[in-house]
Amino acid sequence: MNNSILEVSDLRVCYGKVEALHGASIRVQAGQIVTVIGPNGAGKSTMLNAIMGCLPSRGEVNFLGHDLAGVEIERRVGRGMSLVPETRELFGRMSVADNLLLGCYRRYRARESGYDDQMDYVFQLFPRLKERHRQEARTLSGGERQMLAVGRALMGKPELLMLDEPSLGLAPRIAKDIFHIIDRLRETGVATLLIEQNARAALQVADYGYVLETGDLVLEGPAADLAKDPKVIETYLGLAKKHDKQAAPEISVAA
Repeated sequence: MNNSILEVSDLRVCYGKVEALHGASIRVQAGQIVTVIGPNGAGKSTMLNAIMGCLPSRGEVNFLGHDLAGVEIERRVGRGMSLVPETRELFGRMSVADNLLLGCYRRYRARESGYDDQMDYVFQLFPRLKERHRQEARTLSGGERQMLAVGRALMGKPELLMLDEPSLGLAPRIAKDIFHIIDRLRETGVATLLIEQNARAALQVADYGYVLETGDLVLEGPAADLAKDPKVIETYLGLAKKHDKQAAPEISVAA
Protein backbone atom coordinates (compact mmCIF):
# COMPACT_ATOMS: atom_id res chain seq x y z
CA MET A 1 0.00 0.00 0.00
CA ASN A 2 1.44 3.38 -1.02
CA ASN A 3 0.99 5.96 1.73
CA SER A 4 3.30 8.57 0.21
CA ILE A 5 2.41 12.20 0.77
CA LEU A 6 5.09 13.47 -1.61
CA GLU A 7 6.92 11.74 -4.47
CA VAL A 8 9.50 13.70 -6.42
CA SER A 9 11.04 12.09 -9.50
CA ASP A 10 13.97 13.30 -11.63
CA LEU A 11 13.63 16.91 -10.44
CA ARG A 12 15.92 19.30 -12.32
CA VAL A 13 16.39 23.03 -11.79
CA CYS A 14 18.49 25.39 -13.90
CA TYR A 15 19.73 28.91 -13.24
CA GLY A 16 20.33 30.10 -16.77
CA LYS A 17 22.50 27.47 -18.43
CA VAL A 18 23.72 26.04 -15.14
CA GLU A 19 21.84 23.03 -13.78
CA ALA A 20 21.72 23.35 -9.98
CA LEU A 21 19.72 20.20 -9.26
CA HIS A 22 20.43 17.04 -11.24
CA GLY A 23 17.52 14.61 -11.36
CA ALA A 24 16.66 14.43 -7.65
CA SER A 25 14.12 11.84 -6.51
CA ILE A 26 12.77 11.76 -2.96
CA ARG A 27 9.74 10.42 -1.13
CA VAL A 28 7.96 11.48 2.06
CA GLN A 29 5.53 9.05 3.68
CA ALA A 30 2.56 10.04 5.82
CA GLY A 31 3.63 11.08 9.32
CA GLN A 32 7.34 10.85 8.47
CA ILE A 33 10.09 13.35 9.15
CA VAL A 34 12.45 13.24 6.17
CA THR A 35 15.62 15.31 6.06
CA VAL A 36 17.89 16.41 3.24
CA ILE A 37 21.37 17.29 4.52
CA GLY A 38 24.38 18.67 2.70
CA PRO A 39 26.80 21.58 2.59
CA ASN A 40 25.89 25.17 1.83
CA GLY A 41 25.27 25.57 -1.89
CA ALA A 42 24.42 21.92 -2.48
CA GLY A 43 20.96 22.77 -3.81
CA LYS A 44 18.84 21.98 -0.75
CA SER A 45 16.83 25.21 -0.76
CA THR A 46 16.57 25.03 -4.54
CA MET A 47 14.90 21.64 -4.17
CA LEU A 48 12.35 22.92 -1.66
CA ASN A 49 11.50 25.99 -3.73
CA ALA A 50 11.05 23.84 -6.84
CA ILE A 51 8.73 21.46 -4.98
CA MET A 52 6.70 24.44 -3.76
CA GLY A 53 6.52 25.86 -7.29
CA CYS A 54 8.60 28.95 -6.52
CA LEU A 55 11.17 27.96 -9.16
CA PRO A 56 10.65 26.55 -12.66
CA SER A 57 11.74 22.94 -12.87
CA ARG A 58 11.61 19.75 -14.91
CA GLY A 59 10.64 16.36 -13.56
CA GLU A 60 7.60 15.21 -11.60
CA VAL A 61 6.25 16.40 -8.26
CA ASN A 62 3.40 14.21 -7.09
CA PHE A 63 1.50 15.33 -3.98
CA LEU A 64 -1.29 13.27 -2.43
CA GLY A 65 -1.54 11.30 -5.65
CA HIS A 66 -1.75 14.32 -7.97
CA ASP A 67 0.87 15.57 -10.41
CA LEU A 68 1.56 19.24 -9.65
CA ALA A 69 2.81 20.15 -13.14
CA GLY A 70 1.47 23.61 -13.93
CA VAL A 71 -0.16 24.02 -10.49
CA GLU A 72 0.51 27.50 -9.09
CA ILE A 73 1.82 28.11 -5.58
CA GLU A 74 -1.49 29.25 -4.11
CA ARG A 75 -3.20 26.06 -5.23
CA ARG A 76 -0.37 23.95 -3.81
CA VAL A 77 -0.90 25.66 -0.48
CA GLY A 78 -4.62 25.04 -0.82
CA ARG A 79 -3.97 21.34 -1.32
CA GLY A 80 -1.99 21.14 1.93
CA MET A 81 1.63 22.10 1.24
CA SER A 82 3.35 24.64 3.48
CA LEU A 83 6.89 26.02 3.23
CA VAL A 84 8.71 27.85 6.01
CA PRO A 85 11.60 29.60 4.21
CA GLU A 86 14.89 30.31 5.94
CA THR A 87 14.08 34.05 5.76
CA ARG A 88 10.87 33.34 7.79
CA GLU A 89 9.09 36.28 6.05
CA LEU A 90 7.01 37.51 8.96
CA PHE A 91 5.03 40.75 9.04
CA GLY A 92 7.13 42.69 11.52
CA ARG A 93 4.62 45.42 12.40
CA MET A 94 1.79 42.96 12.94
CA SER A 95 1.22 41.22 16.26
CA VAL A 96 2.19 37.62 16.89
CA ALA A 97 -1.51 36.67 16.98
CA ASP A 98 -2.25 38.40 13.67
CA ASN A 99 0.73 36.71 12.00
CA LEU A 100 -0.67 33.38 13.16
CA LEU A 101 -4.13 34.20 11.85
CA LEU A 102 -2.65 34.87 8.42
CA GLY A 103 -1.60 31.23 8.40
CA CYS A 104 -5.24 30.13 8.32
CA TYR A 105 -6.44 32.79 5.86
CA ARG A 106 -7.00 30.15 3.17
CA ARG A 107 -9.30 28.27 5.54
CA TYR A 108 -11.08 31.51 6.45
CA ARG A 109 -11.59 32.38 2.78
CA ALA A 110 -12.96 28.90 2.16
CA ARG A 111 -15.50 29.63 4.94
CA GLU A 112 -14.31 26.69 7.04
CA SER A 113 -15.92 26.67 10.46
CA GLY A 114 -13.38 26.88 13.26
CA TYR A 115 -10.71 28.09 10.82
CA ASP A 116 -8.59 29.33 13.76
CA ASP A 117 -8.89 26.11 15.78
CA GLN A 118 -5.16 25.50 15.65
CA MET A 119 -4.34 28.57 17.74
CA ASP A 120 -4.53 26.79 21.09
CA TYR A 121 -2.37 23.94 19.78
CA VAL A 122 0.26 26.37 18.48
CA PHE A 123 0.31 28.16 21.83
CA GLN A 124 0.68 24.80 23.57
CA LEU A 125 3.58 23.96 21.27
CA PHE A 126 5.15 27.41 21.67
CA PRO A 127 4.25 28.86 25.10
CA ARG A 128 6.46 31.89 24.45
CA LEU A 129 4.24 32.90 21.55
CA LYS A 130 1.23 32.88 23.85
CA GLU A 131 3.10 35.11 26.30
CA ARG A 132 3.97 37.52 23.48
CA HIS A 133 0.80 37.25 21.40
CA ARG A 134 0.17 41.01 21.52
CA GLN A 135 3.74 41.99 20.65
CA GLU A 136 4.81 43.03 17.15
CA ALA A 137 6.70 40.25 15.40
CA ARG A 138 9.70 42.53 14.83
CA THR A 139 10.30 42.65 18.62
CA LEU A 140 10.83 38.90 18.90
CA SER A 141 14.18 37.16 19.24
CA GLY A 142 15.51 35.03 16.39
CA GLY A 143 14.32 31.82 18.02
CA GLU A 144 10.88 33.27 18.70
CA ARG A 145 10.58 34.41 15.08
CA GLN A 146 11.34 30.87 13.95
CA MET A 147 8.70 29.54 16.32
CA LEU A 148 6.22 32.04 14.90
CA ALA A 149 7.04 31.05 11.32
CA VAL A 150 6.47 27.36 12.09
CA GLY A 151 3.34 28.13 14.11
CA ARG A 152 1.90 30.22 11.28
CA ALA A 153 2.45 27.33 8.86
CA LEU A 154 0.71 24.90 11.23
CA MET A 155 -2.35 27.18 11.43
CA GLY A 156 -3.28 26.05 7.92
CA LYS A 157 -3.36 22.35 8.93
CA PRO A 158 -0.90 21.29 6.22
CA GLU A 159 -0.49 17.71 5.06
CA LEU A 160 3.19 18.46 4.33
CA LEU A 161 5.34 20.95 6.24
CA MET A 162 8.62 21.92 4.56
CA LEU A 163 11.26 23.59 6.74
CA ASP A 164 14.24 25.35 5.16
CA GLU A 165 17.21 25.62 7.56
CA PRO A 166 15.15 26.17 10.74
CA SER A 167 18.27 26.39 12.94
CA LEU A 168 20.04 28.95 10.74
CA GLY A 169 21.47 31.83 12.77
CA LEU A 170 20.20 30.52 16.11
CA ALA A 171 22.24 29.96 19.26
CA PRO A 172 22.77 26.24 20.00
CA ARG A 173 20.38 26.29 22.98
CA ILE A 174 17.59 27.87 20.91
CA ALA A 175 18.28 25.56 17.96
CA LYS A 176 17.93 22.61 20.34
CA ASP A 177 14.46 23.88 21.31
CA ILE A 178 13.50 24.15 17.64
CA PHE A 179 14.56 20.56 16.96
CA HIS A 180 12.57 19.37 19.98
CA ILE A 181 9.53 21.04 18.43
CA ILE A 182 10.20 19.41 15.05
CA ASP A 183 10.41 16.04 16.80
CA ARG A 184 7.04 16.71 18.47
CA LEU A 185 5.40 17.42 15.11
CA ARG A 186 4.91 13.67 14.79
CA GLU A 187 2.06 14.11 17.27
CA THR A 188 0.14 16.13 14.68
CA GLY A 189 0.46 13.46 11.98
CA VAL A 190 1.81 16.06 9.55
CA ALA A 191 4.59 14.87 7.23
CA THR A 192 7.74 17.00 7.47
CA LEU A 193 10.49 17.62 4.93
CA LEU A 194 13.45 19.17 6.72
CA ILE A 195 16.33 20.89 4.93
CA GLU A 196 19.21 21.42 7.32
CA GLN A 197 22.97 22.02 7.49
CA ASN A 198 23.21 20.71 11.05
CA ALA A 199 23.36 17.08 9.98
CA ARG A 200 23.72 15.68 13.49
CA ALA A 201 20.51 17.25 14.82
CA ALA A 202 18.60 16.61 11.60
CA LEU A 203 19.42 12.90 11.58
CA GLN A 204 18.44 12.61 15.23
CA VAL A 205 14.90 13.83 14.63
CA ALA A 206 14.35 12.35 11.16
CA ASP A 207 13.04 8.93 10.17
CA TYR A 208 14.70 8.92 6.76
CA GLY A 209 17.41 11.01 5.16
CA TYR A 210 19.05 12.03 1.90
CA VAL A 211 22.49 13.52 1.33
CA LEU A 212 22.72 16.18 -1.38
CA GLU A 213 26.08 17.27 -2.82
CA THR A 214 26.46 19.85 -5.61
CA GLY A 215 23.01 19.08 -6.96
CA ASP A 216 23.25 15.28 -6.76
CA LEU A 217 21.66 12.95 -4.23
CA VAL A 218 24.60 10.73 -3.26
CA LEU A 219 23.23 8.77 -0.30
CA GLU A 220 19.87 7.88 1.23
CA GLY A 221 18.52 5.60 3.89
CA PRO A 222 17.01 5.42 7.37
CA ALA A 223 18.32 8.36 9.38
CA ALA A 224 19.82 6.11 12.06
CA ASP A 225 21.81 4.25 9.38
CA LEU A 226 23.05 7.45 7.74
CA ALA A 227 24.26 8.67 11.13
CA LYS A 228 26.53 5.59 11.26
CA ASP A 229 27.74 5.82 7.66
CA PRO A 230 31.52 6.49 7.60
CA LYS A 231 31.25 9.10 4.84
CA VAL A 232 28.48 10.96 6.65
CA ILE A 233 30.42 10.80 9.92
CA GLU A 234 33.57 12.20 8.36
CA THR A 235 32.02 14.79 6.08
CA TYR A 236 28.94 16.00 7.93
CA LEU A 237 29.04 15.01 11.59
CA GLY A 238 32.43 16.58 12.19
CA LEU A 239 33.81 13.66 14.20
CA ALA A 240 37.01 13.73 12.16
CA LYS A 241 37.24 17.50 12.60
CA LYS A 242 36.76 17.85 16.34
CA HIS A 243 39.65 20.31 16.53
CA ASP A 244 38.22 22.47 13.77
CA LYS A 245 36.84 25.58 15.44
CA GLN A 246 34.55 26.16 12.48
CA ALA A 247 32.70 22.88 12.92
CA ALA A 248 29.01 23.28 13.73
CA PRO A 249 28.19 22.72 17.43
CA GLU A 250 26.53 19.47 18.36
CA ILE A 251 22.85 19.78 19.22
CA SER A 252 21.42 16.75 20.98
CA VAL A 253 17.65 16.43 20.81
CA ALA A 254 17.49 13.55 23.21
CA ALA A 255 15.03 14.08 26.04
